[in-house]
Amino acid sequence: MGGPDRRILILAPMRSELRPVLRAMSRGRRRRGDQVAPSRDTCSHVTASLIGVGPDAARRSTERLLGEGGFDHVVVSGIAGGIDPALAVGSLVIPSTVEDLASGRRYEATPLGDHRPDGVIGTTHELILDEGRLAALVERGVVALDMETAAVADVCEAHGCPWSAYRVVSDRPQDGLLDHGVFEMLEADGTVHLGRAIRYVVAHPARIRHLARLARDSSAAASLAARTAVAACDAP
Repeated sequence: MGGPDRRILILAPMRSELRPVLRAMSRGRRRRGDQVAPSRDTCSHVTASLIGVGPDAARRSTERLLGEGGFDHVVVSGIAGGIDPALAVGSLVIPSTVEDLASGRRYEATPLGDHRPDGVIGTTHELILDEGRLAALVERGVVALDMETAAVADVCEAHGCPWSAYRVVSDRPQDGLLDHGVFEMLEADGTVHLGRAIRYVVAHPARIRHLARLARDSSAAASLAARTAVAACDAP
């Protein structure tokens, strides 16, 4: 189903992932707070929304949004941690399959736009840095990790709604930029808790340059994912 009658919902876990989606959608579109519900003759009707970080938040938000209105396709846009050594920071991953690492259940994506889905992304509630666990995941074909896509896919499947994901690698374990302390700075919407951030920097002043690089790479990754996702929504 194509054209302006097709209703697509773009989901972004963090505000830093939602903002570039809104920018990419801004031309010829109407904006209402954190949501954009644009329409024009040359593309689908698209709505973008924040869903929060982690499987539980993603599940609740997706369930609410799909319950509120009929959508023909759901898209997840955002960043991912690359665990396949062949993936560089900035690599676009459009998975054909997403696996819930907690249950082992896998979900199949539906193509959208000109890109053909390929590869497996794993969804987990935790930050995995253990080299043995990561190697085992790569051995099973998992190329990157996120915290929301499998939960979104599960809700979509229950509602009979096809889904796609557009993730861009923002960091890799071997680069040593992300640790549990950085992970714990984040609020539910992905914004940084100022107090925890200050305490982390005071305790680890040598890691300030790592934080700067992580912020830069994450911003660029979120922007590329957003542009690609919105372009796919606009495709015939």
